[in-house]
Amino acid sequence: MRYPRPLGLNLVEPGAGDSLAVLASFEGLLRAVTSSVIPLAVLAALESKVQVSVAYAMGSAIALGVTLNVPRFERALGRRWVLTLGVCAQFVACAAFLWGPDWSLPLAIGLMAAEASVFTVCLSLYVMDYVAKDNLVLVESKRTFYLAAVWLTGPALGAWLWSELDRAMPFLLAMVLSIWLISFHWYLRFEQHPVLSASIQTPQSALRSLPRFFGQKNLRIAYAITCLRSVFWAVAVVYGPIYVLEAGLPAWAAGLFLSVAGSILMISPMIRRLAKRVGVRHVVVRAFALSGLSMVMLAAVGDPKPIGLLFWFTAGLGAGAIDVLGNIPFMRLVKPRERNAMATVFATWREVSFFTAPLVAAGLLLIGPFWLLWAATAAFMGVGLAVTTYLPRRL
Repeated sequence: MRYPRPLGLNLVEPGAGDSLAVLASFEGLLRAVTSSVIPLAVLAALESKVQVSVAYAMGSAIALGVTLNVPRFERALGRRWVLTLGVCAQFVACAAFLWGPDWSLPLAIGLMAAEASVFTVCLSLYVMDYVAKDNLVLVESKRTFYLAAVWLTGPALGAWLWSELDRAMPFLLAMVLSIWLISFHWYLRFEQHPVLSASIQTPQSALRSLPRFFGQKNLRIAYAITCLRSVFWAVAVVYGPIYVLEAGLPAWAAGLFLSVAGSILMISPMIRRLAKRVGVRHVVVRAFALSGLSMVMLAAVGDPKPIGLLFWFTAGLGAGAIDVLGNIPFMRLVKPRERNAMATVFATWREVSFFTAPLVAAGLLLIGPFWLLWAATAAFMGVGLAVTTYLPRRL
């Protein structure tokens, strides 16, 4: 059954998918401008990579608690207000980085991660509500292509503002962007369609949906693929800028590092065409293999060196391909009547990966050199490759 799109969608873009991709790009820019400076700010405040890892793990635990309760918030407030409050959390987090004490850093990290997860849940539900299954690959590739544009500029801009103008500037810019994102979202007038809302019973807590989610083989596989891919990005976002500094490069190069990583998403149209020709499963398997082999080579380099950035780039190529296609298995395999509940559980991949990676890093850094983390990341990519082979061949 088809239903009218919100008026704002008709005014801004001819297709719902395009408008959703634009909305996602604004949210990506909000996070991108602070992505390269947050690890540096936390390292400057705590003066230890182990303490940085602990702060990120604590923040991810906070965000996980929020994510698991998104259905309860949605039932009480509505999806539009849940997304709005999520973006407000980003605003508060930036204020904490600017004016809060050191003990507030894990809370600020948690608020930022919670916003990302809340937005991911809401966006996924909007996509599944307004985009036909046959168009999912096209919409996801457009979304990642738009995100590539903002991640190409955002981290470099944030690092330049941090190092050349004032350390407060990236966070002030993010606060302005959060206000703009909320305004644009309300202009689009997204809402749950009453027909769908009546037919889908949203549980009070995603905890009740965990057994149902992980009791389905295909959903387990889809979750593992996305979570393991996110482990790589968690390592890249948190420890990549630190790697750049320890390789003897200036602070602005840390922003350039993440901008180059984000630019990898520009290949999304090519990935979409390749997946259409050979299948999603085939492409994701090869992408995990490329990322895993690259991280093995990075570990072989040893201590941080400029040459290691080459292997970061090739690893990012593989992870970028998975970014384009990683959500497709879930969106195609989840049952329509279970979208709300299952999407909330699925969205915990961000917190789980950003909790797992720093926790593993903290343990490895206590017993050995930095490069052990790259070897561990390669192992995660190997697990992702093995898991992907169990996807249905028709996907």
